[in-house]
Parts: sequence; C-alpha cells; structure tokens
Amino acid sequence: MGVALSAHASDAPRVVSMNLCTDQLVMLLADPAQIVSLSRLATDARSSSLADQAKGYPQNAGHAEEIFLSAPDVVVAGQYSDKATLDMLRGMGVRIEQFPLTSRLDQIPDQIREMGDLLHQTAKAERLAGTVDSFLAAAPVADSDAPVAAFYYPNGYSLGVNTLGHDIVTTGGLQNLSEKLGMLTSGRLDLELLVLEDPDVLITAEPYTGGSRSEEIVFHPALAHYAKMDRLLYSSSDWVCGTPITLRAVQQISRARDTLLQQETTK
Repeated sequence: MGVALSAHASDAPRVVSMNLCTDQLVMLLADPAQIVSLSRLATDARSSSLADQAKGYPQNAGHAEEIFLSAPDVVVAGQYSDKATLDMLRGMGVRIEQFPLTSRLDQIPDQIREMGDLLHQTAKAERLAGTVDSFLAAAPVADSDAPVAAFYYPNGYSLGVNTLGHDIVTTGGLQNLSEKLGMLTSGRLDLELLVLEDPDVLITAEPYTGGSRSEEIVFHPALAHYAKMDRLLYSSSDWVCGTPITLRAVQQISRARDTLLQQETTK
C-alpha cells in the first residue's frame, strides 16, 4: 500500500477533491494532470463558478472505496465533509487535508497559499493570493451613511454578520441589515421586519424553474418595488466559496452601490 500511495511523490501530487470549494481551488492551481477527480457538485453551475471547466475532469461520489482505488497522493475536503469517509480513508493510509469554511475575504489568500503548497504550485498560488491581497487593500471602508442591503432567501433566510456574504457586501460599500439587527449568525428574517426596515437593496437567489412555495415569500407584493426599481440583486455561484472569483461578487456590490448613489444625486 505504501508504495502505491507514494508512487508520484517525485512529481506534483495527484489530488482528489471531495468538496465544492476545494474543487475550485484545485482547478485554479493544479496542473490538469494532477487532478484525479472532483466532487459531484463541481459541474453544478448554480454552485460552482468553474462548472464548465470542471466538465473536463472525472467526478467522484465521495465514497471511500472509489477514492482509494483512484490512488491519489492527497485528498482535499471541506471542514464538514463526511467524517466516516475521511476516517476510513485515513485508516487506509490516504493523506487527508481539510479546508475550513471561508467567512471573511481576508481568509482567501491564506487558503490559496495553503492549497498551493499542498499541490506544489506555490508560484501560481502566490500570484493569485497577491491579487486578492491588493484588491482588499484598495477597497474603501463602508461608512455609516452607506446604503443598506438585506439578504432575503427562500423561507425568509438571511445571512448574518459572521458570513462571507456579509463581508462581500460591506467590502463592496454597502451595509448589511443583519448587522443593524444584531444578527451575528444566519437565520430567518420576518417579512414584516424587513418591510419596516425598508433596506435600499434586496439580495436573493436566482429562482429555480417551476414553482416553489419556499421562494414565494421573496416575491411577495410588499417587496415587488425592488425589482421594479432595479434594486433586486441575485447572488450567483461567485458568492458561494472563498476564491479569487469571489472578488467578482464584491464588484457586483460596488456597481450596485454606485447606481444607488447616482440615483440619489439625480432625484
């Protein structure tokens, strides 16, 4: 077993990813020949910003047996990837590296560098991490007079302060209503409270085709003016994982902020 697992030790390590976010870091940094397989979510365009690129690689179902038989040098997984599967793989001598959830933009450069070291792609990782560092260093600080955005997803779910979405919004120059309401963690936001607070922008998810009772609340008549006034934003796959691609979400917020301020000055 030891010989099989170390057969590629002199080359850049061959990697299996079991997690949507590690999928994207791997694709951004690894040489194609290094990628043994990605998770089944890798090709889901609603979740992954690199879904088209992922179609060129095999997918795994997250089962220990199939991953072991593919003989990777390392398996990368998320903080909450299936513990039993990871323990089984460790028991078979497979190297496992888990990456935490990203809750702040300034965590992204370190995670890029960590993945770069793991994949022997330090130069590429440093370039990407440096791009994120420079972007964040130049980002203005949102002031107390900045327009207010509210997250409002199906079933009235809203993102709290301790989330990547919050950091995207505030780095882009808006305030998050959740901070004003003292919502540190994510949870349900009552429609009545949302209407009373009357935020400047509503952020939600692109609706699925067909009907969904959980989505109906987002399109309640009391919120219809957001779409009519072009103040309804859809969070895309760029918002899901902490990668350099997340900066596009920040730019989306910055453009929305500029539009709002322009509307205010032309009233």
